[in-house]
Amino acid sequence: MSAAMPVSRDRQFLGHPVGLTVLFLTEMWEMFSFFGMRALLVYYMTKHLDIAQEYASLIYGVYGALVYFTPVFGGYIADRWLGKRRAVLIGGGIMALGHFMMASEWLFYPALITIALGNGLFLPCLASQIEGLYRKGDARSKSAYNIYYVGVNLGAFLAPLVCGFLGEAYGWRWGFAAAGIGMLVSLVIYVAGLPHLPPEPARSAPARSLRPTLDGPARQQLIFLMGIAAIVVVFRGAYEQVGNTIALWADEGVNRQVTSGWSIPMAWFQALDPLVVFAATPLLVTRWARLATRGVDTPSLYKMAFGAGVVGLSYVLLAAIATWTETHGAHAHWAWLVGWFVLMTLGELYILPVGLGLFGRLAPEGLRATCIALWFFAGFFGNLLAGALGTLWSKLPHGGFFLAIGCVAGCSAALLFLVGLSVGRAEKRDNPTPTPTPTPTPTTALSP
Repeated sequence: MSAAMPVSRDRQFLGHPVGLTVLFLTEMWEMFSFFGMRALLVYYMTKHLDIAQEYASLIYGVYGALVYFTPVFGGYIADRWLGKRRAVLIGGGIMALGHFMMASEWLFYPALITIALGNGLFLPCLASQIEGLYRKGDARSKSAYNIYYVGVNLGAFLAPLVCGFLGEAYGWRWGFAAAGIGMLVSLVIYVAGLPHLPPEPARSAPARSLRPTLDGPARQQLIFLMGIAAIVVVFRGAYEQVGNTIALWADEGVNRQVTSGWSIPMAWFQALDPLVVFAATPLLVTRWARLATRGVDTPSLYKMAFGAGVVGLSYVLLAAIATWTETHGAHAHWAWLVGWFVLMTLGELYILPVGLGLFGRLAPEGLRATCIALWFFAGFFGNLLAGALGTLWSKLPHGGFFLAIGCVAGCSAALLFLVGLSVGRAEKRDNPTPTPTPTPTPTTALSP
């Protein structure tokens, strides 16, 4: 970072630039709007619009896929023409409009498309500003992505509690309207915090000169990141069941009764994932920082493989619970679902924020928003896969379905581990792209 960095960006808050707090709060309220709508979506389709379960799951998957597909184009447009700041403002405004449109049954499908389009500009351009807050080589940049991820999940935690409650208790349109208000709050925070964010690069030169050059190493980095994104697609096929078939099981297969007169609202269970995220993230970040000071820095791919394996294990355990309850004609106690969310989310923390940080650090210069969009693009195919898998919910025993999902997550864990072996020590040398070796052996073991 140049010495001409504005003074406002040198200000610190809790050991990090103030700009990280701005991005944290902006993303928190954007996630409040996104997950607030998502918490109601499957229930809204099956209970209000009378859409059959298999079609509702498929629509849910296609919508989720669009949310992760549009950032590829949004990131490219921002890198080439709009700039990150303008893209965030335009995208956020479009998303707010889409959330308010959800209040009308007649605008259901146009509203989903509108939200997905706005998200395409908003999502990659917010996260891609994190790296610009730190000088090159600043060790804090790695933990910054985990802190940012807490903001994502704080909004996701509040969303089902507020929007889910309003939708179930007072009507679906009230829940969707609350999501739209959350998006407007996000935009206000972003505009107020602009002085603390990285400045946009000069765009007075001809467009051709602004295009980054893809030399050999940069091209290899892109290929490497594309391979990781492809594996994350498989993982998301399992992970994205949280708002889909897991939500259905919470309604159909779980005893939510707490007292004789009160049951836990079904949408509230979706707040457990983000609750565990922001409770456990400080502990994990502190542990990783202490290990790093002792020279123990586990490569990101190994962390991601471990996380995917834990998620797979959580589904296998859920399969055992669902099989037992089906065999005995009973409903699972709500505490089992709480325990599953805790275990699954602990695995999530080892793969999703770690992967986001990996893509942010390894993006070629001038293509950071595009590479962040590539990370989210894995969610496009992942949600399509999750939606397709969700159509099996009504055709398989619930225990068998969860076992199959556990195997999907396990496959992604094995693939990430194998890629980690092939990368060797390259990531520790700040060059994570596998390079050809003169020996016939194609892999080099990573140190523990």
